[in-house]
Amino acid sequence: MSEEEEASPLLSAAMKGKFKYHEREDSGESTPLLSNSTATPRYDGDGDGEEEEHHVDSEDSSPAHPTDASPASSLTKKSRRWASFIAMFILAALIVVIIVLAFVVPQAIQEYAQQAAVIEPTNLSLESITTNGVRARVQANFHLDGSRVSSNHVRRVGRAVTWVAAQLESEQTKVDVRIPKYDNVLLGSAIVPPLLINLRDGDVTQFDIVADILPGDPEGIRIIANEWFEGRLDELRLNGQADLSLKSGIFPLGTHAISESIVFEANKVPAIPKYNITRFKVDDGPMKGTMLADVALAAFNEYPVELDIPELAFDILVPGCASSDPFILVAEAATSEVHVEPRSDVVVDVKGVIRELPDSLTHVCPDSTSSPLDNILRQYMHGDPATLFVRGSRHPDGDTPKWIADILSSVTVPVPFPGRTLDGLLRNFSLTDVNFALPDPGAPDSNPTVSGTILVTASIPSDMNFGIDVTNVRATADVLYKSKKMGELNIREWQHANSTRVEGEGDEGPMLKIQSRVIDAPLNITDSTVFAKVVSALLFGIEPVRLHVDALVDIKVQTTLGNLTLKEVPAEGKIPVKPLPKGAIGSIEPKVGSLRVLDTTIDSITLQALVNVTNPTFYTAHVPYANIHVLSNGSIIGSATVEDLYIDKGPNSNILVTAKWNPPMGGAHGRKVGRELISQYLSGWNTSITVKPHRNSIPGQPIICEALSKFNMTLAAPKLSLPGDTPEERTHFIRDATFHVFSSTATFTLVSPLHYNTLYLDFVNATALYNHTEPVGQIVYDLPFSAPPGKSQTPKLPVTWSLDSVGYDAVKKAIGGKLKLDAYANVEVRLGNWKESLWYQGKGIGASVQI
Repeated sequence: MSEEEEASPLLSAAMKGKFKYHEREDSGESTPLLSNSTATPRYDGDGDGEEEEHHVDSEDSSPAHPTDASPASSLTKKSRRWASFIAMFILAALIVVIIVLAFVVPQAIQEYAQQAAVIEPTNLSLESITTNGVRARVQANFHLDGSRVSSNHVRRVGRAVTWVAAQLESEQTKVDVRIPKYDNVLLGSAIVPPLLINLRDGDVTQFDIVADILPGDPEGIRIIANEWFEGRLDELRLNGQADLSLKSGIFPLGTHAISESIVFEANKVPAIPKYNITRFKVDDGPMKGTMLADVALAAFNEYPVELDIPELAFDILVPGCASSDPFILVAEAATSEVHVEPRSDVVVDVKGVIRELPDSLTHVCPDSTSSPLDNILRQYMHGDPATLFVRGSRHPDGDTPKWIADILSSVTVPVPFPGRTLDGLLRNFSLTDVNFALPDPGAPDSNPTVSGTILVTASIPSDMNFGIDVTNVRATADVLYKSKKMGELNIREWQHANSTRVEGEGDEGPMLKIQSRVIDAPLNITDSTVFAKVVSALLFGIEPVRLHVDALVDIKVQTTLGNLTLKEVPAEGKIPVKPLPKGAIGSIEPKVGSLRVLDTTIDSITLQALVNVTNPTFYTAHVPYANIHVLSNGSIIGSATVEDLYIDKGPNSNILVTAKWNPPMGGAHGRKVGRELISQYLSGWNTSITVKPHRNSIPGQPIICEALSKFNMTLAAPKLSLPGDTPEERTHFIRDATFHVFSSTATFTLVSPLHYNTLYLDFVNATALYNHTEPVGQIVYDLPFSAPPGKSQTPKLPVTWSLDSVGYDAVKKAIGGKLKLDAYANVEVRLGNWKESLWYQGKGIGASVQI
């Protein structure tokens, strides 16, 4: 019979390996005991009749079904695999040894038996799990094929002897399987019933054997299992020992002590079977401090095994801080009774109880910021498999056989628990009631801060049906505009939060609305170009500016088990920032309440002013320090500084501004521009100024300053608040005049905008006009006089009348009454050390005319 004709479907499915027998040095040939296709295990070798040795090279195999084995039955299935190997090993060894020991010519018969014996297994199953072990059923066909023997002499002798003997019979035999490497520890025992073997060439013996396999020392199983799980099982040698009693017909052949060894070369030991989780639900338990887990595991049984697995109890453990630390018990689980059918799907229901979390699980590890629980949750939330450990309970249900409990409790199996990415768990991340604060100039390395109300909507997974309350949050977030990063928002400190569970609508599951007030979260601007685009959109756009936020959020939650911390939960959302309303810049309307001169030089004036402005935006701000340039017609004429400024929505009063009037900052042209601006301003013209940040506006914030320096804002010049009964009066520095016709003098009432300083007029050259064009007279006065705060009278200024003009006639006609006059003057003014030549135009000045 050829090798192709002797295929074994059982072994090809169950073992997927090749068994190679190592020849003795003095032997030149070998004969397969189990001959089959490449998928069938093959025994080769020579023996001395007392001890034989086989080597097994185990190869990886692809599963017969896409589903995988469940962890709840992984240890039991492993026991089944060892039981299968042991049963087949015992059967093959016994048949060969029976033949060898039965005859007077052992050397030739031994060689004949080794080469001619062919075993074709047809079925291997575990019928049941007993209180003492496993009952296995082995079905196989056996025959001798003399054509496989290479030596003609051995073939003739073997055929002749076996034809004469016809049959051999063994009594019930107990076989012990030990592990020589580990002090000959007993792995298990098998009770093999009596065997009757047909020996004549070509005669087929059909075996249908039910053997009881008894587990040995649990320590041996634990040693093998742990070395396998840790990848240290390079080779496994098993040794079978038995006392074999034989007879041929009515002739007893005695009892023989036999020893058979087999070596598994496990350089490609299969990995722990995988599994599919088809159901996973967690609910609050009936008792405070407990949760219940309901899990269903699906697997495909690729082996010809049918049995009932009783209820089994397990401990679920997680690793501690260090690899040398003991595992931490987190849950207790029990599987349902399972009926396993050959080559079919198997579903295992698992019920678990999670009790109050131990301190060792939640306590932060030394030299770390994470606890063992943090490490497990981090792996799970990032979609990586978290390694749990499953160990048989030391206190199982009463129906579980003690030998199973002893084995399972001695072995700890690492089980990968598939992670679940939480992308999209947190959504609709938004920020409202926003307040911006610039950094203190005394801390140049600090960042602007943002305060506001964070609103987050979280999806609650449908399989997590337990009470949860968010108590604190913190986050780090990238802030992007049109897919380009603008900066980073860092909420490093825990912020108090509260949450509300909201049932979803339609197909949506329950939601958790989380709200937290964030105070002074640093906003680090990383790209000035992107920030400048945002500022431009806010100043000149009409649509809301949508900033995208990619955040990692840490969440403290309260559950039945206690307080948990979920770290680095991914979240994303939009922060809509409303642009300035249309015409908002014009609505700022700065107004100066009072002025105080702090310092003067020949070219500059440093003063303080209380200014009223209107904030047209939807946001508030705190500015510890900021300095901006003031321009007119493109030339710098001064600067303004604010300190410790709080801007609220709407009107803001009495903002203290320190300004420096310094036209030389704009060069020679700046002097001229400054002179024109102040002359127009004092004359009541509608003047405007431009404010522009510069690269040092905010100390320590070069990126922000670089972005802001690209923008400017033109505003109406602040209106001075002057005493007066009407709006017109409150804009005129010259309130009224009195002309004395006969003495040719005039006096004027002046209103100074300065509340604490005196202004001096060193020279006056003025012309009075009637009806805007007709000259009345001219005043030239070169003696200094003062204009103190508030209202004051000038000295009597000499008037040179324009006697031939219409204006002079109008003055004479108005003697004892009043008329409206215009005035145009060139004056030299002095304020402290500062001097300047200005011009002034006044219209509609009420003038009294006296004799």
